[in-house]
Amino acid sequence: MRLLLVEDHVELAEWVSKALTQAGYALDVMNRGDHADHALLTQPYDAVILDLSLPGLDGLEVLKRMRSRENTAQTPVLVLTARGSTEDKVRGLNLGADDYLPKPFDLAELEARIKALLRRSGNLAPTVHIGKLSFDTNSRLVSIAGAPLGLTPRELAVFEALINRQGRPVTRETLFEKVFNFDDDARPEAIEIYVHRLRKKLEGSGAAVVTMRGLGYLIHPVDEP
Repeated sequence: MRLLLVEDHVELAEWVSKALTQAGYALDVMNRGDHADHALLTQPYDAVILDLSLPGLDGLEVLKRMRSRENTAQTPVLVLTARGSTEDKVRGLNLGADDYLPKPFDLAELEARIKALLRRSGNLAPTVHIGKLSFDTNSRLVSIAGAPLGLTPRELAVFEALINRQGRPVTRETLFEKVFNFDDDARPEAIEIYVHRLRKKLEGSGAAVVTMRGLGYLIHPVDEP
């Protein structure tokens, strides 16, 4: 899952960025509204965490522009701001924000709200099952026959991108966008490493990652010997 954090408070942005990266999200961080608006024009994001008081372009204007464009009209947005008035909340929600979290906040609550937004936008059930494989969309825990499956953050990002489009192929380029952020020094070919590792870890689960030539990768049930 790739997120965009738009926050001009440097220490807060670093704090949130570290926590979300450790949680397995690919994260881009912008400290200006105009920079965020440009990124949203060119990059796909699964969700946006948006402050309102921003230099360059106000957060509400960023949100308004997002909702006016086809590629970001449905992107989940969590408004994160020190503005606590009812008027500001109403304006944000009326412009299309999906949730609102005032500062100061607890990281655990922020992560829980992000998970809820992603789950709703992906139309996923609370738990997804494929063979012996289970994925708890709330805790983001993957297990096989009840035993937790140890995945690295990037392996988890690949898995989530595939499970969110279960039954449909995902291109290598799309996986790359979900797993790596702007600052990562990597090429799309690097995705093949994580797909290979994920395949090995899913052996015996009744689920497999299959390569569909010219289309990408697909996760689906398989018959185990």
